[in-house]
Amino acid sequence: MIEIRPAAPDDAFGMSLVLAEIFARKQSDRPSNPEHVAKFYINPPDQVSCSVAIDEKGEVLGFQSLKIAREGNPFDLPTGWGIIGTYVGQKAARRGVGSALFAASLKAARNTGLSDIDATIGAENEQGLHYYNAMGFQTYRTKPGAVCKCFSVADTADLS
Repeated sequence: MIEIRPAAPDDAFGMSLVLAEIFARKQSDRPSNPEHVAKFYINPPDQVSCSVAIDEKGEVLGFQSLKIAREGNPFDLPTGWGIIGTYVGQKAARRGVGSALFAASLKAARNTGLSDIDATIGAENEQGLHYYNAMGFQTYRTKPGAVCKCFSVADTADLS
């Protein structure tokens, strides 16, 4: 059984393990330590929600962060859009974790009044591109090395 719930400070270590696994596979040097996770995913000032997927042993399988784009955001998004990031460990792939996380994020987006959610995915990240396509995101622009996809919150039925 997989539980989806809001991320808590005690989840930072488990979330950092998920990030470290993903970044190691991609040979990325992006930070993944618990302090970074707490600052940028669990407690950022622009947070809408951050949900974790937990297995029956209490292990973090993945997480999804939803933030609100503020003026001057680094993604050059319209103010008020959502910014989503999804991180699921390899052993949790194809178990419905991503869909369950997105249902929680979509509910938070609706509760916050977001109209659109951006997902900026590395152009070489086939798994990520496939995931966001499956969730209903549409490509609306590309950048060097990245594909930007948008999900229109108002145009969809509730997934929960």
